[in-house]
Amino acid sequence: MKFVALLLFSLILLSGNMTVIAAENDVKAPAGVFAAPSGGGAQTKPTATRLEAAIQEAIDAKKVDQAAKPGLLGIPGGPEVNPLLAVLWAVWVGWIFSTVGAFGGVMASVGHISVFGLGDYAASFGKTLKLNKVVTDSLRVSNQWLVGTSSLISSIKYASLGRIVLPLGVALGLGSLAGSILTPILTQGKVDFRSYVGYFGVFVLALGCYLFYETTPGARAKKKNAAAVVKAFEAAAQKHQTDNRANKVEVLSVSLSRVVFTFYGVRFSFNTFLPVLGGFVIAMVASFLGVGGGFLLVPFLTSISELPMYLAAGTSAFAVLIGMATSISTFMFGGTPVYWPMVGIELVGIVIGSWIGPITAKFFSDIWLKRIFIVLALIVGVNYVLRGFFGIRLW
Repeated sequence: MKFVALLLFSLILLSGNMTVIAAENDVKAPAGVFAAPSGGGAQTKPTATRLEAAIQEAIDAKKVDQAAKPGLLGIPGGPEVNPLLAVLWAVWVGWIFSTVGAFGGVMASVGHISVFGLGDYAASFGKTLKLNKVVTDSLRVSNQWLVGTSSLISSIKYASLGRIVLPLGVALGLGSLAGSILTPILTQGKVDFRSYVGYFGVFVLALGCYLFYETTPGARAKKKNAAAVVKAFEAAAQKHQTDNRANKVEVLSVSLSRVVFTFYGVRFSFNTFLPVLGGFVIAMVASFLGVGGGFLLVPFLTSISELPMYLAAGTSAFAVLIGMATSISTFMFGGTPVYWPMVGIELVGIVIGSWIGPITAKFFSDIWLKRIFIVLALIVGVNYVLRGFFGIRLW
């Protein structure tokens, strides 16, 4: 079973990497493209990429100085990101995603939008110029590259610890395929930065409120199976026995209608249709926001499937991996560029944080993992709703 899972990981990653060659030309913005022919104004070549055409439009609108030093995406005068800051933030992104199985894409977005200041740069082109939407799409797919890499690493680690419900992850992944293809096709080049931030904040804020309810005594009392596993897992963690072979997910039966498995002696089961449907809806939302979808998958797994956080994190990471490979490929084949000088550096930090997360997760209680999730959701959600819809910034 491990061999099959690892083979699937490799194939999915390969499918995502197939887009690199096609995208490399998009991040290059040769000065020759913007040279004005004699006797006429500056024009783009007929074969100009989506990025090149958007840069030329911004030059014509006096929003970009053609003579300036190339920065982000090769745009003249574009911002540059501090490499050390990029690595450190990526370590945090990898850690938070691999620890709770979510919020990697949200934190990657916060980094790109606020910490690195790329959000203000995209918004500076206004709603009418195409460069606003090109940079916004680039940030969306860059977020997903970070989350996709983190999900790959943390999935392998969680699999080795026996904390992935593979049939559930596969069901979610199958549903995510259609959603991850459909959303980029429908929204690519149509979402300006301010609208993106506003909707991003709405989803995250709503999620934080819901998860707060989930931590109340009444909500927790309804999840007896998850509570039993948490108690057993935390007791084993105190005795340093969480990595024993006997304390791993064991699938008892698999059918088209129901899957049954056990973890720490507690029996779980789920209807296979619900994860497929849930994966489709979650993937559509996640692809639109440019995140992994773990912030929706984790509540889905802990609420509907009643999994404890210790299983939800790994299973979510596996499902995210499938959706990310699909969404990234769709975006990049559609002409969305990626700024590899920045993303490549960030991937180093992602690898470090994603490997540490599954190892350190056992040192945090189930309830505290949820509380970390909630605090982040409320802070990010409120800030981005105000910023996107009302032009008010808290930070």
